[in-house]
Amino acid sequence: MHDSTFIINTNTMNRFSQLLLICLLSSWSLNPVYAQRSIVLSSTTSTEQSGFFGYILPTFEKKTGIQVKVVAVGTGQALDIGRRGDADVVFVHDKLAEEKFVTDGFSEQRIEVMYNDFVLIGPKIDQAKIAGGKDVLNAFRKVSDTKVLFVSRGDKSGTHAAELRFWKELNVSVSGQLPWYKETGSGMGPALNTASAMNGYILSDRATWLTFKNRGDLAILVQGDPKLFNQYGVMLVSSSKFPQIKKVEGQIFIDWLISKEGQDTIASFKVGNEQLFFPNAKK
Repeated sequence: MHDSTFIINTNTMNRFSQLLLICLLSSWSLNPVYAQRSIVLSSTTSTEQSGFFGYILPTFEKKTGIQVKVVAVGTGQALDIGRRGDADVVFVHDKLAEEKFVTDGFSEQRIEVMYNDFVLIGPKIDQAKIAGGKDVLNAFRKVSDTKVLFVSRGDKSGTHAAELRFWKELNVSVSGQLPWYKETGSGMGPALNTASAMNGYILSDRATWLTFKNRGDLAILVQGDPKLFNQYGVMLVSSSKFPQIKKVEGQIFIDWLISKEGQDTIASFKVGNEQLFFPNAKK
């Protein structure tokens, strides 16, 4: 009886000790000193779908111990996430919209990180007869004149903003229902899938195109125009406006992106031996 009671009491103490240890470990994991640091990065589908973040982030996380949680949407949506204070850092590609983001007080500074270019994709049969050209406005004019199918992302992304600038320069209105103009309201990959399925023309960033597998009869028809230059910028969301922003960790990420190591890592990202992004942070 006594022996049995002793065993029960000993087991009870063991369970108590185990629970105490679990509680201590839980409190340590909740302590910022012991918990893994992380940031939320609001960025674009072009960087995510190309495999860019999957390539560079492990290097950053190994160096700093800071985990980067990427929310990949169109540039317009990425900026909106920053405006709500739901991201610590915004990394996008629409210079005018980024500058307005800073002017409106949602960030103190926009920093240029890297660039690539846009390309005009279309079917190899090329009804608009634009293949081999280097004048993107002339190509867009021919698409409009011949009224061949043009697929637009229609999602307020950086790519969509660039496309709309080209139509505006030509005084071509694409608002309303046009039989030859189809808005998908989707990311670059799904929009390219639509263009491939329908044999349509589409503006794409080069990085997503190079990693896109379902090309069908599509090919690059127009490239090399300076107007197709595609600059990416990064911004730390204002901690004055949103006190919950992880200012220290976010700044560490930005500093790494523009450091020699970060810039070299960006330059080394290739698909099929072709470099997808070109670092150009100012020294």
